[in-house]
Amino acid sequence: MTGKYQHWKLETDHDNIVWLSFDKKGASANVLSADVMAELDRIFDELRAKNPRGLIIRSGKDSGFIAGADVEEFTKIRDADDAMRLVKRGWDLYNKLEALPFPTLALVNGFCMGGGVELALACRYRVAVDQPGTRFALPEVMLGILPGWGGVKRLPRLVGPTAALDMLLTGRAVDARRAKRLGLVDEAVPPRIQENAARMMVLEAPRPRRLPLVQRLMNSALMRPLVVHLARKQLASRASPDHYPAPYAILELWRKYDGDPFAPRPEDPASVIGLLEGDTARNLIRIFFLQERLKSLGKDTDFKAKHVHVVGAGVMGGDIAAWCAMRGLTVTLQDQSPERLAPAMKRAAELFKRRLREKSRIRDALDRLTPDAAGDGARRADVVIEAIFENLQAKRDLFAKLEAAAKPEALLASNTSSLKLADIGAKFRNPSRLVGIHFFNPVPQLQLVEVVKGTVTDAEIAKRAAAFVRQIDKLPLPVKDSPGFLVNRVLGPYIDQALRMVDEGVAPETLDAAVTAFGMPMGPIELADTVGLDICLAVGKELAGERAEPPRKLAELVAAGNLGKKTGRGFYVWKDGKARKGAARGVTPELTEKLIAPYLREAQAAVAEGIVASADLADAGLIFGTGFAPFRGGPLNYLKSKAGNSLSLRTR
Repeated sequence: MTGKYQHWKLETDHDNIVWLSFDKKGASANVLSADVMAELDRIFDELRAKNPRGLIIRSGKDSGFIAGADVEEFTKIRDADDAMRLVKRGWDLYNKLEALPFPTLALVNGFCMGGGVELALACRYRVAVDQPGTRFALPEVMLGILPGWGGVKRLPRLVGPTAALDMLLTGRAVDARRAKRLGLVDEAVPPRIQENAARMMVLEAPRPRRLPLVQRLMNSALMRPLVVHLARKQLASRASPDHYPAPYAILELWRKYDGDPFAPRPEDPASVIGLLEGDTARNLIRIFFLQERLKSLGKDTDFKAKHVHVVGAGVMGGDIAAWCAMRGLTVTLQDQSPERLAPAMKRAAELFKRRLREKSRIRDALDRLTPDAAGDGARRADVVIEAIFENLQAKRDLFAKLEAAAKPEALLASNTSSLKLADIGAKFRNPSRLVGIHFFNPVPQLQLVEVVKGTVTDAEIAKRAAAFVRQIDKLPLPVKDSPGFLVNRVLGPYIDQALRMVDEGVAPETLDAAVTAFGMPMGPIELADTVGLDICLAVGKELAGERAEPPRKLAELVAAGNLGKKTGRGFYVWKDGKARKGAARGVTPELTEKLIAPYLREAQAAVAEGIVASADLADAGLIFGTGFAPFRGGPLNYLKSKAGNSLSLRTR
């Protein structure tokens, strides 16, 4: 059978168990394209006739198990019939897998996403390899669609509605150990025994796990409406059904039709067709491809850092250092004294505890992060990142020492948010070494990193910087050396206008509510508090010029030391990481338009001036760097879709 298939390899062992390995031809990751699934359909027919003792499905690639469906095929859907044919392909195939008369098992090592999870759910058993890369997720909701190959039906039956809806409605991933606790997998085992564990489970064929009585009752047709009612209330606080219909469709598909995607009529809120034909799915799928484009940057160099040295242990520098350590690099963090380093080390420990969870992984990450008041790490580092305050002379003085100390081949990078590289590097012996690697606050949450190529930055250095950004699992965006680059260039006038409206007497809560109604994750005033009011003031002066008068309230707060979230008080009082807000009154479409107009106008200007190479890259940068309403597909895409509309970009 093996020679018949391009993407699948079959081997039968001495126990008459068939090992089916998925290795998609010509691809770095396994995706469930039409030809892959057609072959799998034939394999299931042949196996049914052969009737082996069992079937174990695994990956033939080191990169992971299955990355999900081939999203490229979604873009080729022309009408409702095309959409339902795509759904039917996976639905019928996985029902065929579920009906095989012998034990079937998915052996999952590495990522298992979307259609890969649905394939595993259709197997009788699941074994996960307990290593950091193993993750289970149903991210369809993040593309504006729903799992149509049985996930909405099978997952609640396997793990119960509470855990299932959490995964289905958020796209959140779970690791191997959590998957075992939830009941998503039968075993989570170390890599060295994965094959033996899978073989023994198939040979012993234990009775599948049964849900506790309460969870079974919640799955019943009688109780599903109550479960959905409670879930909708929680969901409404995070996402509007007008902006993001997919999670609401998932709830309705489970409540009314027990997850059967063929039961709803096209006009039903639970309909797959309605989602695929809507603007939200089209725009979110567009964002997926923009993200993949950013991920591809930096691949044309084999640069790989082992040691990173960060100078500046403030919130930004400390979090950059912690993130790099969490991603497996050795990191030294420099500041003027141990007292300045202590808060950063404390925040790093909190981040590791929150993200890594396991004591051994937390300990290892802490071991990789070393406080370095003397700055000795700069001599050994492959990447040196300056993350001190926005003062040109201070940065020049620091880089004079760093350039002398660093290895000749080390990357010298500034995390400046507004100063030009040309100015920072003016005193360098070799200014072609200097590159911008600009992170955004909060570093653990925001994916985008601007990679700034100055007029004299060596092209190879810029490529290595992009490769480093990908190495630490961030998204690199190449930008031109210009005040504010892309993100701050666009945010500057947008935040400035909102701050001046506060001076005019408009409540911060009203301004923020007007913008979140548009679909932004937070309003401009809360954003300013989050970034840091001192940073906003410094960037504003750099963009507008020293002579420009800053917004009055902003200047007063900074002078008083009330810098926003990091000090507990700014325009808002912050408690437990959240802004305490009053009621928002007077929100109107006109106010929303007035607030968004400078953002859109500046985005257009940045593209026209070549700050980024294309409108698509500008959209990607502003979505992943500022959270621009994802369901709108990016500011330039939004303007294009509104070209015939009466949207005004007039100035205030």
